[in-house]
Amino acid sequence: MKLSRRQFVTLAAAGVPVLSARKLEDAFARRDPLPPLPRFEDVTEKAGIHFHHSFGEKQLSSILEGTGSGCAWIDYNNDGWLDLYVLSGRYVEGLTNHSAPDGVDATNHLYRNNGDGTFTDVTTQAGVPGRGMMTGVTVGDYDNDGYEDIFATGYNVAILYHNNGDGTFSDVTAQAGVENPYFGIGTAFLDYNRDGHLDLFVGNYLKFDPSYRYYYSARHYPGPLDYVPEASRLFHNNGDGTFTDVSAASGIGKLRGRAMGVTVGDYNNDGWPDIYVANDTMRSFLWRNNHDGTFANVAEEVNVAYGQNGEATTAMGPVFGDYDNDGWQDLFVSDANYHRLFHNPGKWPGYFLDETDETDVGRICGRYTGWGDGFFDYDNDGWKDLFIVNGGLTWLIPMHSNLLRNNGDRTFSDVSTEAGSFFSTRYVSRCACFGDYDNDGYLDAFISTLGGRGILLHNTPPPNYRNHWLTVKLVGTRSNRDGFGASLEAVTGNLRQVVQAVSAGGYLCQNDPRPHFGLGPRTEVDKLILRWPSGAVETREHIKADQVLTIAEPTSGSDADEAKNRKGHQ
Repeated sequence: MKLSRRQFVTLAAAGVPVLSARKLEDAFARRDPLPPLPRFEDVTEKAGIHFHHSFGEKQLSSILEGTGSGCAWIDYNNDGWLDLYVLSGRYVEGLTNHSAPDGVDATNHLYRNNGDGTFTDVTTQAGVPGRGMMTGVTVGDYDNDGYEDIFATGYNVAILYHNNGDGTFSDVTAQAGVENPYFGIGTAFLDYNRDGHLDLFVGNYLKFDPSYRYYYSARHYPGPLDYVPEASRLFHNNGDGTFTDVSAASGIGKLRGRAMGVTVGDYNNDGWPDIYVANDTMRSFLWRNNHDGTFANVAEEVNVAYGQNGEATTAMGPVFGDYDNDGWQDLFVSDANYHRLFHNPGKWPGYFLDETDETDVGRICGRYTGWGDGFFDYDNDGWKDLFIVNGGLTWLIPMHSNLLRNNGDRTFSDVSTEAGSFFSTRYVSRCACFGDYDNDGYLDAFISTLGGRGILLHNTPPPNYRNHWLTVKLVGTRSNRDGFGASLEAVTGNLRQVVQAVSAGGYLCQNDPRPHFGLGPRTEVDKLILRWPSGAVETREHIKADQVLTIAEPTSGSDADEAKNRKGHQ
C-alpha cells in the first residue's frame, strides 16, 4: 500500500512524524515470502515435564505475587546434556490476604535430561526444593571443583546449593556467607576482579510491606512506587568456599534501586565484566567495572538509564548481544510499555543509541507487556534474533509472545505466526530460559507462566534446512572454570561474530552457558579467537561446523603461545 502526499500530511497533522509514517508504509508494503524457517514445537508432555508454577493463591493480590519465578539450564551431572532447574513461588502464611490459598506444597523442580528428549524429575533425591517465595536463579561453579552450583533468590530468602558431585546438593548458604534477608530478584555469577573465582551479584527489589493496602481499585494492588527501593549486594569469593559482602566497598551498595532483571557483559571491550540492572519505574543502573574492585554507575552517561523520551520505564529483563555484528555488545531491555534496544556504536560517540523505533522493535512489540527475553540466533543464519514472552502486569491477562527475526540490516521482522502454535496461544508468561537441550545445534526454550504450567519448546528446523552452527563449552583453568567473562570471536568469510560467555541474562533466568554461533551455509569457522578472563588469548583455525567443541584454557603462558595458532577441528 502506497501512502499519498495527502496521507503523509494527514498523519503529520495528527502528530505522527513523517519518519514513522514512512515506516508505516513499509510495514504494509508487499514483501517477498520467507523460506521455511525453524519452528518451536511444544514438547512438554512428550518430554515428561510436569511443572505448575504457584504464586501462593488463585488470584493476584500483591506485587510480590506478580513477580514470577525464573529457570536455568544446568548440566549438574556433567553428562554433556543440559538439565533444567525451575523455580516456583509458594503459599506463605500471613504474607498477603490469601483469600484462595494455592501452592501450599509447591517447590522448585530439577529435571534431569535423559539424553533422549525426555526428562526425569530428580528434585527430591537431589535435595533442591527451595523454600518460600522463590524468584531468580543463577548457575556457576563457584568453588571450581568441576560441578555446577545453584544460587536462587526469593522474598527474604536466598539459597546457595553446593553440588556434591554425586547427584545431590547441599544448602551451604549460611556457611558461605551469602544470606540475603531482602526481596531478592535478579542475580548473577561473575568474576568481577578476574582472580579465577566466581563472585555473586544479588539484585534486590523493594521493601515489601504486606500490611500496606492503600491503592486505587483500578490498580488492583499497590505498585512499585508505593514501596521504598532497596540496595543490591555484591559478594566477593574468598576462594575457600566463603564469600565477603563488598557491597559498600565496591560502590554498588551506595545506590538504591528496584532491581528486576540483571545481566553481565563487557560493554566497553576492556576485558572486565560490567553489570546492568533493570530497575522498575526508575532509572536503571550500568555498573562499569573500574578494574580495582569498585564500580561506577554510568547508565546516564552512556544513555541506558531511561527510555527514549527520558522516562523512567517499567524495565524487566536486560540482555547483552551484538545484533549488528560490529563487535560491540548491544543491550535489549524488555518493558511493560515499550522495550528498549540500545545500539552500542563502540568508542564513538561513547554512548548507546536507542534504536527501538529504527529497528521496528517498538512497532512490533508496543502493545505487549514484556518479561522474559532472549537475544540469540534461533535460525542459525549468523544474526541474533529476539524472543520475548508477555503477560499481564497486575491482572492475569494472557498475551501472545513475540519472535523477531534479525534481517541482517539492523531491522527485525515479526515471524511469530510462522514459528509454531505457541505463538498463536496467549499465556500469562513471565520467565524464559534458552538452551540446546538435545545438542542438535538449535537453541530451545522453557517458558514459565504465572500460576500456570511450564512449557518446553523444541526448536525444529524444516527438512533439508542448510544452516550450520558451532557451540563452544569452555573449561577454565587459570580463569574461573565456567569461563564466564571470556570473549569469543568467530570469523567465517565475511561473517564476523563476537559472543561473550556470561551467566544470567534476561528476566530472573540463566540460559545455556555455552557460547553459540549460527554460521548460515558455511561448513567451518575460518578463525576462532578466544580471549580468556585471565588474559590468555588463543586462536584456532579451520574448525568444522555442527559440533559442540570443548576448549580448555591453556594452563601456562607457553601453552597459550602453542595454542595461539592451533589448527583443526579438535
